[in-house]
Amino acid sequence: MLQLAAAAGEICLKYLDESGFCMWSPVSYTWAKQGVQKRMEQTPRRGRRLSIWGLMQPGLSFEYGLSLGSINSKSYIQLMNWEVSKAQQRLTETGQITVVVQDHGSVHTCAEVRQLYPLWESIGLYIFFLPKYCSEMNLIEEEWQRLKEDEIAGRMFDDEYDLAMAVIESIDSRSERRGYKAERFRFNHR
Repeated sequence: MLQLAAAAGEICLKYLDESGFCMWSPVSYTWAKQGVQKRMEQTPRRGRRLSIWGLMQPGLSFEYGLSLGSINSKSYIQLMNWEVSKAQQRLTETGQITVVVQDHGSVHTCAEVRQLYPLWESIGLYIFFLPKYCSEMNLIEEEWQRLKEDEIAGRMFDDEYDLAMAVIESIDSRSERRGYKAERFRFNHR
């Protein structure tokens, strides 16, 4: 029903999720000459996880933010407040509300975040929770899979900066090839 409303232009529908990358990316497919074992040299250290938040409006936009280490409620709130400002402008200009589809992750449902729902709704941003254990219903999951399997797979990075640059370049490349807008949010980590 949400997808029909979005297709009719009645709402702006976005899918939110988080994922992560590490300096040693998995090898999902590889080849080597017959009789030669495939080898991949790993970097001396595994490094810290590069976390990513993403908001995808299928075929139209992909907004994301990168952060070293694990994702927490403060970074979620920062990203959502950025999205709220866009939702408020969209509501004013077009009358469209914004609906963000997401899972029941603890970061999305903690008390600090739940207190913000009424404020966000008053500005035009609504949260729609997927049924529990149904991550396949979140369309952004396919984007994470394509980034990991098609863009980053089988690559090893010397440091977190190189990994972050590869992720940014991959997102930019995918958006250019597929004809949608990519925009990066920069977290304030004070």
